[in-house]
Amino acid sequence: MSPRATPKTATRAPQKAKKNIVWLASYPKSGNTWTRAFLINYLLNTEQPVPINQIHRLGIGDAVVNAYRMVSKGPFDPEDPAAATRLRPLVLRGITGNGADMNFVKTHAINDTALGEALIPDPVTRMAVYILRNPLDVALSYARHYATTVDGAIDALARPDHTTKGSEQSMVQFLGTWSDHVRSWVDRAPFPVHVMRYEDMIADPKMAFSGLIQALGIPGDDDRLARAIRHSSFSELKSQEDRAGFVERARDGQSFFHTGTAGQWESGMTDSQVARMRQAHGAVMDRFGYTK
Repeated sequence: MSPRATPKTATRAPQKAKKNIVWLASYPKSGNTWTRAFLINYLLNTEQPVPINQIHRLGIGDAVVNAYRMVSKGPFDPEDPAAATRLRPLVLRGITGNGADMNFVKTHAINDTALGEALIPDPVTRMAVYILRNPLDVALSYARHYATTVDGAIDALARPDHTTKGSEQSMVQFLGTWSDHVRSWVDRAPFPVHVMRYEDMIADPKMAFSGLIQALGIPGDDDRLARAIRHSSFSELKSQEDRAGFVERARDGQSFFHTGTAGQWESGMTDSQVARMRQAHGAVMDRFGYTK
């Protein structure tokens, strides 16, 4: 019988990271909030719609300042990219260590590295849902949300170094160009990725959201599906925002839920603006059916 190890010689095997994060990923203003609203309504299956300001009950976002504050051992600046990358692994470790089989995490981050840190690390990732939207409509919605011009939004979507600005509620987020963002999730992810187009969610929500439930491995139920679709409809979400506001609305932006339609760019963009977008993103747009 071998001698019992003393405290000085005893060692503990390192804990293996749990692959339990399901990323709900998208470029900003592409349908992420709608997807999360559907999921929480489906999972809770309540008679009344889940309030939009309780969507966070589905899972945390990877840029929520309070999560970074919990793991920080000192003050930090949410606008500082170095602080975001330094603390991010600790935030993700806290999420994966909660014992759950599946943790939904909202992200707008590109699936790449930033300042030497993997933003979407494979060792903690179970799978991803990637929500995709016509970048012409993304640019218009982005401009309204962040209180900038359409030309400013077009420039932002074409910048490889594009990040969002940090705030009291949200850490700085690394986005890159719209095209690079799409490719990073759809083509380069080493884990399963279920892709959803915003336009398909509008045209046939039953098919789009039933496909999502199936991809997640959640038992399907037609009545439950229909109820969750009603409870997360644009008119319902817009009505809730009008009555009670929405915590995810940008401080200087317009209402979060604007029209909920596809093809706004046809009346909201000039021909030269459309041409600039196609010059920057035409290959990826054509690939996903966003051809003029």
